[in-house]
Amino acid sequence: MSDPLHLIIPYAAKHHPGCQHALQSLALPHLDWLLRHLQRQDHDSADEDHPALPHERVLARALGLPGDGAHMPWAAWQVQQSEQQQGQPPAQRPALPQGQPPDQTTGAPAWAFVTPCHWQVGTDHITLLDPQALALDEAASRALLAIVAPWLQSDGITLVYEQPSRWLARGNWLAHLATPSLERVQGGDVRGWLQHQAQAAGQPSAQVQAAQTWQRLHSELQMLLYTHAFNDARSAQGLLPVNAFWLHGAGRLDMPPPPHAPAQVQVQVEDALRAPALREDWPAWASAWAALDAGPLAQLQDQVARGGAVQLTLCGQRSAITWHSGGRGLRQKIASLFRPQRFANVREQL
Repeated sequence: MSDPLHLIIPYAAKHHPGCQHALQSLALPHLDWLLRHLQRQDHDSADEDHPALPHERVLARALGLPGDGAHMPWAAWQVQQSEQQQGQPPAQRPALPQGQPPDQTTGAPAWAFVTPCHWQVGTDHITLLDPQALALDEAASRALLAIVAPWLQSDGITLVYEQPSRWLARGNWLAHLATPSLERVQGGDVRGWLQHQAQAAGQPSAQVQAAQTWQRLHSELQMLLYTHAFNDARSAQGLLPVNAFWLHGAGRLDMPPPPHAPAQVQVQVEDALRAPALREDWPAWASAWAALDAGPLAQLQDQVARGGAVQLTLCGQRSAITWHSGGRGLRQKIASLFRPQRFANVREQL
């Protein structure tokens, strides 16, 4: 029998009129079958101003990441996973800048993601656009990194290239920095999140100092790039300037890599709904749902029918609901006959 499977589906529903209209004609027979035969296990709910989205919180728990759901060391986890792979380039484990003390406590390094982005400034809002709108290729991203890396190194931050739209940052004070996830902020007004970071009253002094350090560095980087030749060249090509950065997934990961036991739960995230939901293309979102139902969810139904151990988590804007294949009691079986669980019954709770 195959290993237990946990299938996570982000953006299963949104409270957008276009999404609600698409849901009215959406037929998902395999999902409805699963919701009738699985047992409801957990309901993760939080306000829409929570720093992490529901699927990010669920995935962090499934992977065993520490944190309270708002401060999760995603970058450190990414580095740890990379270090387990064969042939990992040594650039992923850079030496600390000259004069920087080694990481304290356990000796585990603190990491964060740094994403170059464009803030679109309006009369009453500042919107963080999709970083892909910058169309950065590897050459441009590396050139930009070379511009900003010396500026950050003076404050103990080493930058490492990972991909065009995301770099890795390493430094001691990143262990204390809590910022909203990029996905939570993307497409929205960043002012509220910036004000939240500035209101550091009641936080530990290390967190206050880390937040103030990043705010200062970010302002300096914005000034550096405002009239830089790098952005002048981009403007001449009709490309958006890089006028901001988002630092996210910061923290130190002290736990060892999880053992590769035969019974380890396989976590699978199906991201097909993400892109159409973020760009609010609801016909494409409905088509992606139909493909998920005919593919991964049909396979999950087959696994349940054969007695396999599975978990299914549907994630929305505020909440995530998890079902599992554990046995149901007689009362639950009778109740399901009169109140059958279908997607139409639960989508308003996401």
